[in-house]
Amino acid sequence: MPASDLTRGAVTGLKVVDLSRVLAGPLCTQMLADHGADVVKIEPPAGDETRGLGPPFDAAGQAAYFGAVNRGKRGMALDLSRANGRAVLEALLEGADVLVENFLPGTMERWGLGYEAHLSERFPRLIYCAISGFGADGPLGGLPGYDAVLQAMCGLMSINGAQESGATRVGVPIVDYVTGYNALTGVLLALAARERTGRGQRVEVTLFDTALGLLVPHAANWLCSGNTPGRLGSAHPNIAPYDKFAAADGEIFLGILNDGQFRRFCQKVARDDLLDDPRFRTNADRLAHVAALRTELERTLAKFTSEALCRDLMQAGVPAGAVNTVPQAFAQAHVAHRDMLVESEGHRAPGVPVKLARTPGGAGRRPPRFGEHARDILADAGFDERTINGLIETGIVSPQRKDTALRRPTRTRPKQS
Repeated sequence: MPASDLTRGAVTGLKVVDLSRVLAGPLCTQMLADHGADVVKIEPPAGDETRGLGPPFDAAGQAAYFGAVNRGKRGMALDLSRANGRAVLEALLEGADVLVENFLPGTMERWGLGYEAHLSERFPRLIYCAISGFGADGPLGGLPGYDAVLQAMCGLMSINGAQESGATRVGVPIVDYVTGYNALTGVLLALAARERTGRGQRVEVTLFDTALGLLVPHAANWLCSGNTPGRLGSAHPNIAPYDKFAAADGEIFLGILNDGQFRRFCQKVARDDLLDDPRFRTNADRLAHVAALRTELERTLAKFTSEALCRDLMQAGVPAGAVNTVPQAFAQAHVAHRDMLVESEGHRAPGVPVKLARTPGGAGRRPPRFGEHARDILADAGFDERTINGLIETGIVSPQRKDTALRRPTRTRPKQS
């Protein structure tokens, strides 16, 4: 791809067909769109489930959740359960570089669209990315996977939360999110291999594999010691002090990784006496006496305001930050400096987290309305107007409609007599 073609991003000119729904797949393709790819999002006739996961909804009736992972794409809805719908998909795959899907394993094969049996021969350069809960085979093969269920099954909940809270779901869909990044990595690796071989390949990522891979350092600790990891609240199993503490006006988090940082911290808070205490001389000592260390730090930090203390500590090379709410997090001046709050056509969202110097990319168009770009997408694929009208009239392709039409009516409970 010539350098002159990369003005919109590193993968400008890449054609992506996105059959995925909910989070992991759409996040993967949104990141490709942020860096210049032409992503066509194909939804089922009922729409991506996240369109209805609200409130909140935007002015067009679209759930904020859907907007979080679908910007920069063109959208249409296609009934793949019908042969004519599958024929349309195959037409869209002509010239496509990447296909991403997260159907239950076996679905594409039942439709005659399996990679090995059909698509790889017809589209030898296609990168086919399959995202699923557990993969197609094995004891759990083919079963559905959801973020929180995988957090529970793979041990993440068991190490999250405090002793009194019990096992707790991580507050963001971390398994789905990292699976999306793993899918992106797999696609980019396959594209790099295609540069050398001329052929595409199948990329597989599962929520199960991702969730187990997230157990750092807890899995390594268990494999080394044989001790089952437990819940530590916000603390760290290998580092102290690495936890949240109360200051005079709110909570802060201290991330003190080494003895040098601990020394500078003690100097900044006028507690040089802690440096001479044999209980706190090394990280191992501090871990062995973590309760006593917390008592000393809480007594000391109660004299400081959080903003000033964190500023002074960070300037001294001691990692520390206030425990902010989401609005407070986006109110930080550094958010604007890093361009991490963007707006496009009235759609506001976090910015692009991966920044390239020569091909920076950027947040694209607002997320597509349901069926919004069907006619343009089909015309680009070579369908004439009469054929397009026929596909819409027969329901193979869904017409554009307001997202409010996709919401299920709210059921009110009958009054108790």
